[in-house]
Amino acid sequence: MWEVGRDSMKLWDKSTQINNLIEVYTIGRDREMDVFLAKYDVLGSIAHIIMLESVGLLQTDELKALLKELKNIYRLADVGKFIIEDGVEDVHSQVEMMLTQKLGDFGKKIHSGRSRNDQILLDLKLYSRAEIGKTVDAVSELFDVLISQSNRYKDVLLPGYTHLQVAMPSSFGLWFGAYAESLADDLQLLLSAWKITNRNPLGSAAGYGSSFPLDRQMTTDLLGFDSMNYNVVYAQMGRGKMELTVSNSLASVAATLAKLAYDACMFTSQNFGFIRLPDEFTTGSSIMPHKKNPDVFELTRAKCNKIQSLPQQITLITNNLPSGYFRDFQIIKEVFVPAFAELTNCLEMTTMMMERVEVNTEILKDSRYDYLFSVEEVNRLTLSGIPFRDAYKQVGMQIEAGNFRPDKTVHHTHQGSIGNLFNDQICAYKNQVTRQFTFDKVTNAEKKLLE
Repeated sequence: MWEVGRDSMKLWDKSTQINNLIEVYTIGRDREMDVFLAKYDVLGSIAHIIMLESVGLLQTDELKALLKELKNIYRLADVGKFIIEDGVEDVHSQVEMMLTQKLGDFGKKIHSGRSRNDQILLDLKLYSRAEIGKTVDAVSELFDVLISQSNRYKDVLLPGYTHLQVAMPSSFGLWFGAYAESLADDLQLLLSAWKITNRNPLGSAAGYGSSFPLDRQMTTDLLGFDSMNYNVVYAQMGRGKMELTVSNSLASVAATLAKLAYDACMFTSQNFGFIRLPDEFTTGSSIMPHKKNPDVFELTRAKCNKIQSLPQQITLITNNLPSGYFRDFQIIKEVFVPAFAELTNCLEMTTMMMERVEVNTEILKDSRYDYLFSVEEVNRLTLSGIPFRDAYKQVGMQIEAGNFRPDKTVHHTHQGSIGNLFNDQICAYKNQVTRQFTFDKVTNAEKKLLE
């Protein structure tokens, strides 16, 4: 067990007395957010000291002792038992203090050739790529449920709307499948975010490199990155940019979920009655005994709308900053780090509800939907040889006179239509995207570091 440090621990400490109010203000919620980054900070330190030993900045016996203790700290963080003690500024200071208390002064050597700037950049990238992996898994699970429901209900017709007015026939096959394909496009943005995230900033130090003979390719390989951020100034310029890129991809997923949640709230209302949620997914009213409210979908809509504001928050925090590090970046963590868990939770709840939703198979027996088939009649007349504009007027006059009698059979056969959903092609598209994530490479590299 490591001893609790009583004195303030800061990597930049020069024995200068700091006003306590200033210290509290500048640290902010950093310690709280840094707990999420702890095991990634340790992973980065493991790769860094292996490299330091290879270039002669650590002795072999020092490396062995440091690796042993870093792996102990990693295990603490992995099971949620890592804490940043009172008086310790951040995760980097806590890890170094634990090493120094256990091993003595050579524990301080792990910071050679690093700055807190490239250290936090690395931590955020390692954390983000792990969370992107979880997000991709959660998106894929929802995608599979939506495709399954699309195939299951492919022949059940559903009113389509424009301007919230009854428009043309749709189907539950199309409705479920549309959101599946939307998620496949969202995965494209997550892939772009992954590729930008999965580049190594370590070795850029405070943004201008180091006079130490650092082997940046070695740490890139050890950590399973696809490449390094080559230019050290650009590596530091990536702070904020990476978070913005990732947040845009999260916002895209959130936009899909928010629209689906809105549809579901509307479709469960008595005025529509298209779908029904099992009772355990609804809540009641304190005054109206008949109420079964779709609160889960409403909260999902609100949470996802909040996530869609994340890119704007990051943009405004970083807007018009020149190159180099600024403390403004610290605030990004407070809005960025928690967003992954919130989105994953929304994905999991939506998956659960979409899997259990009950579909009304008798919707179109209601005469209010008769006009859905007006275009079908116009098209039938056009195929019989009547010019489209004349057929349109003929059917319109029947509607105005109250004489329109719909033929409710639908014969759509083109790609992606009611009778030809193209779900196999949507699945192939989604799989083609997900195969490009290099998750296995990252997992294997991290396992090797921890062996």
